Amino acid sequence: MANNLLQTPAHASTIPFSRPPTPGVHPLQVGFCGLGAMGYFMARNLAISFKSQLPPLLVYNRTVSKSQKLLAELGASAVKVANTVDQLATECDVIFTNLGNDAVVTSIYNEFAKALAQSPPTKAKIFVEMSTVYPALAGDLDRLLSSYPHVHFVTSPIFGPPPAADKATLVIAMSGDYRSKKEVAFLLVPAVGRKVIDLGENVEKAPTLKLIGNGMIMGMNELLAETLTLGEKSGIGQQTVYDLVKEIMPAPGLVAYGNKMVNDLFDGSVGFAIDGGIKDANHIRRLSSELNCPMPAVDNTHRGLITARAIHQAQVVAGTQQWDIIDWSALIASSRVAAGLHPFDSKKVSA
Repeated sequence: MANNLLQTPAHASTIPFSRPPTPGVHPLQVGFCGLGAMGYFMARNLAISFKSQLPPLLVYNRTVSKSQKLLAELGASAVKVANTVDQLATECDVIFTNLGNDAVVTSIYNEFAKALAQSPPTKAKIFVEMSTVYPALAGDLDRLLSSYPHVHFVTSPIFGPPPAADKATLVIAMSGDYRSKKEVAFLLVPAVGRKVIDLGENVEKAPTLKLIGNGMIMGMNELLAETLTLGEKSGIGQQTVYDLVKEIMPAPGLVAYGNKMVNDLFDGSVGFAIDGGIKDANHIRRLSSELNCPMPAVDNTHRGLITARAIHQAQVVAGTQQWDIIDWSALIASSRVAAGLHPFDSKKVSA
């Protein structure tokens, strides 16, 4: 397969693979499906990274306006809009997908499979799934695609919020065919992320690590929400508690989500929507159940997320909501209401 622009990462440890073969006769055509809160930034950064060195990035999104927005931002020399999802499957050598949930992922890959059946590949083609999906689905997709000649499948979920996607500082987990991972890794680092974690050839391993990582983040968010609420209720003040967090535990996630909670920045359209958090919590709880590995912190987080969503939906019905979509950091609403405080406005004493 033709190689990409072979960017050299700042540190060799960021990519656990040797370089792919030197470029072939035909330049690599790359495609991207799914321009959501994360996908838009990743696709943009990919397109910028190989502008003028590879053909324009071929992008597809069911809401065409997002594709048109990217085209307007970067121009026709960097981006080309696909008319159908089939076009990605038939015209591209590497196809990235970043989608909202397992049902959408399944639907898109079934469309890919139909396109491949109608136009069987004559050279290597790599599909790279970057969404947060249940591990068993990754296995299903691998079996689906492996029935077609020259087709390889790599799972490559990413760690980081939209601002990290914007700045190309994501951490990337990766599992699947070794040679395919090598090709993909040098496309993604440093264009999209700062580091690749290799999980071997079993395509279910990277999605599993992604769920474990998200479990840590959501458990952290739940504890953060509870302690900030206790700080407020005790008279210490949530800002003082947050300042302490920044002094003794200044992890990027704690600092970022603590800032959202303290300042009531719960707009899910520019963050991680709460429905996505609930989907992930359900996946983690299912995985922990199947493996007989209790995760009570995740159970508590799931309760908080469901409660916050219910409160928000009641506001939507009443027409009093501040945001149409709420960020998953809004789970603090559950702790606040239980303590007699206002769910989404910390400046108000109670609901």
